[in-house]
Order: sequence, then C-alpha cells, then structure tokens
Amino acid sequence: MRQVDVQGVQLGAVGLGTWQFGSVEWGYGDQYAGGEAAAIVARALELGINLFDTAEIYAFGRSERILGRALGPNRSHVFIATKIFPFLPLPPIVRWRAHASARRLGGGLIDLYQVHWPSPLVPDATVMAGLRSLLEEGTIRHAGLSNYPVERWRKAEQALGRPLLSNQVPFSLAAPKAATDQVPYAEANDRLVIAYSPLGQGFLAGTYNAAERPRDRLRRINPRFSAGSLERGKGLLAALTEVAAGHSATAAQVALAWVIRHPNTVAIPGARTVAQLESNAAAADLELDEEEFQRLTRESAAYAGLAPLS
Repeated sequence: MRQVDVQGVQLGAVGLGTWQFGSVEWGYGDQYAGGEAAAIVARALELGINLFDTAEIYAFGRSERILGRALGPNRSHVFIATKIFPFLPLPPIVRWRAHASARRLGGGLIDLYQVHWPSPLVPDATVMAGLRSLLEEGTIRHAGLSNYPVERWRKAEQALGRPLLSNQVPFSLAAPKAATDQVPYAEANDRLVIAYSPLGQGFLAGTYNAAERPRDRLRRINPRFSAGSLERGKGLLAALTEVAAGHSATAAQVALAWVIRHPNTVAIPGARTVAQLESNAAAADLELDEEEFQRLTRESAAYAGLAPLS
C-alpha cells in the first residue's frame, strides 16, 4: 500500500474509520458489531492497513472497545487515533478521558489523540495544556485536531508550543474545500490531513439517486442525499463512472484515489463488509492521470459551488 510520511510517521494512504462500530445510527445491528467488525479489522491488518481511527463519542466508547478487542496483540503494531469530545476539556478532564480511552482500546499508549471539535467555551490554550501534559507523561505519542479551520489549527499549535501532527476534516469530491486550505498548510508545514467521509458517506459510490434514497437514519437526514443534491451531482457521478471504467475500478475507488492524490493526505473510509474494505484498500494503488484528476476536480467544484482551482 502507498505510504504517507509526515513527521517521521509512516501511514498507509487508506486507513479504516470505525464510527460505525457499535453505533446504532448507522443501522448495521449487533451482528455487525459482534462479528463483521472484527473480521473487517483482521482483513485490514492482512492488507497492510495500519491507521485505525475511532473516538470516545462513537457509541459512547463501544467503538473503542470493539476496535481494541479486534486488534488484540496487534495493537502495538498499528497506529491508533482516537478523539476527545470537547465537553469541559479542562486539563485534568482531558488527561482522565485520554486514560479512559486507552483502557477501552486495550491498554498501552494512544498514537494520536485528537480534539474532536473546537470547543465553543473553553479556550484552545486550556485544551492544549491538557494535551501537553499527556505528551510529556507519555500517555499519547502525538496530538492532533479534528474539524479545525486552518487559522485556529495554527493558533492551537502556538498554544501547545509544538507541532500538532494532523487535522481530521471532511474531504471528498462532494466536500472538496480542504484542498484549498487544509492541504496546502499541511504540505508546507509537514503536517497531515486525515480525510473523513472521503466517499461522502456513500454519495460518491453511485449507489443512491433521486428514486433510491438511503434508508439508514444518518444518511436520510443528510442534505447531501436530498433529491435536489442527487440531481445536482449527476455530472460528478457520471465523471466518476467514466473514469472508473477506464481503470476497471469502481466509482468509490476513484473517489478515494482523488482524495489521496493530494499531498500529505490519508483517507479513513468506513466499511460495512470485508469486501468493501478490500475495495477501499485497493484504491491506495490506483493512479489517476492529470487529465482525470483535473476533470474530477472541476466537476467537484461545480457540485460544491466552489470556484475551480487554477
């Protein structure tokens, strides 16, 4: 699998997001949480995936527990990222919750501890003090952010007094804004962009249309899956289908290949089945040429209502 090297950390370009592990809002059920999730993790290890992302808020800790059990003795051989939900993220609370996440994950250090969202109430300097203490005591190897705008990312690093490894943000052909700000900052400063929802929660797989809407609760309330959005996305989805045909690939694989073609960027799609995981992993080695990349970029900007990149 193609590797991305940032601050000496080597990660596969495609990781595994585990929001769906145990979370009822995805509608996958207990059979998935108790069986398929572990099979997905086992196959991910076989395929060389070494980045696994979770969060304390995912199923209120259940995702971390499922991931920790599934990794078992392999935990020390992979890179685990989890997140603190910023409810009262005062330094003692940040430390306490990091230790709780580490226990749910099976013990040991947390490779990357991320602030899930910017806190609207607690200053970043206060949150960073908690992360700094975790770094100094060795509970976490790296600190990172999620859903931070670039300027606030920069200021958080100043408050921390050292680089933050990464920022995890929505980034896909359906939500391409990160290419204009997050990616350039990461490339210029040896930082990492972790792209979540790199398939637009399935929008870019071409599975849904105005007549065939998603059935799970999470997608049904997402405006991206409205009839108007699906209609507006026809040009982008058609381009994906055509490019995919030229590579004997799927639209989802091309969508992932577009994301990870950006520098200093890895993607963390979820997976409902082992087969879906295998398909996602194969996208790490799919090479788009410049014409294909630019065509998809133009269609993406048109769908998202952004000015095309020059």
